[in-house]
Amino acid sequence: MKKITFLLGMFFIALMSFAQEKGSFDDSKVIKSKILNMDRKYSIYLPPGYESSNRSYPILYLLHPAGPANTIPNHKSWVSYGALDQYLNTAIAKGEIVPMIVVTPDANFENKRISYFNDPGNDFNFEDFFFQEFIPQIEKMYRVKTDKNNRAIAGASLGGAATLQYAIRHKSLFTTVCALSAAVRDYETDYMIKRYPGIPENKLVEWYKPYNVKSYIDNLPSKEELGQKWYIACGDDDKLSVNNCNLHISLANKGIAHEFRIQNGAHDWKYWISVTPDFLNFVSEGFKK
Repeated sequence: MKKITFLLGMFFIALMSFAQEKGSFDDSKVIKSKILNMDRKYSIYLPPGYESSNRSYPILYLLHPAGPANTIPNHKSWVSYGALDQYLNTAIAKGEIVPMIVVTPDANFENKRISYFNDPGNDFNFEDFFFQEFIPQIEKMYRVKTDKNNRAIAGASLGGAATLQYAIRHKSLFTTVCALSAAVRDYETDYMIKRYPGIPENKLVEWYKPYNVKSYIDNLPSKEELGQKWYIACGDDDKLSVNNCNLHISLANKGIAHEFRIQNGAHDWKYWISVTPDFLNFVSEGFKK
């Protein structure tokens, strides 16, 4: 009887230990980039059990926004403003989502602007860095399942726009694509000239063409298979909601399967926090397929 009581006690201690186990979050990591000729910071969330096992995990590349006002947008944003690590710990512990690694690179260029793209002046070719250096190094340093079915990408605001553009140009890499309040827009002269001073406008017009997501979709054949699961969400008080609705209509007109959400909210962290459970569940379900 004493032996059974002892074993039961050990079982419940182990169970409590498991229940209390949390993932780890580190925002002090750095990758040296030859392409950018500078160090790039990143944050990483490692799920519960990562340190105590040899298991490999699916990975979500999560891009930060370029704002909103009164925030410091960088690789820390999703935890500093979105408390993402706390939600991941809770949702994983409850079995609501699968354990996953989540990585956010810093796309802040010398505090001048946020850019996920190869800039027209070639002074910050972030997209080349992301695909040629960042992803390969991350998936070499950490125990990541490196097939497409276990790799997802998501982002908010400018990070949402980059998410869609990366998905289009790198279809073979991502199984699930989640864009929140994506900054999808047609070419806007004043905005582009202000963002890239000194670059001739004709060069800016040509440079922007491959970054116009809606135009890309509009020119696809009907019922084109993207080979990815798309999730698009935007707040109804966000000035970008019309553009996101138009993108949804373009996808629907082409018969391209996707999930689309318009909920109450603005272009801010309050909204992105509110949709975090839904989009992470979508990512998790994609990993299960």
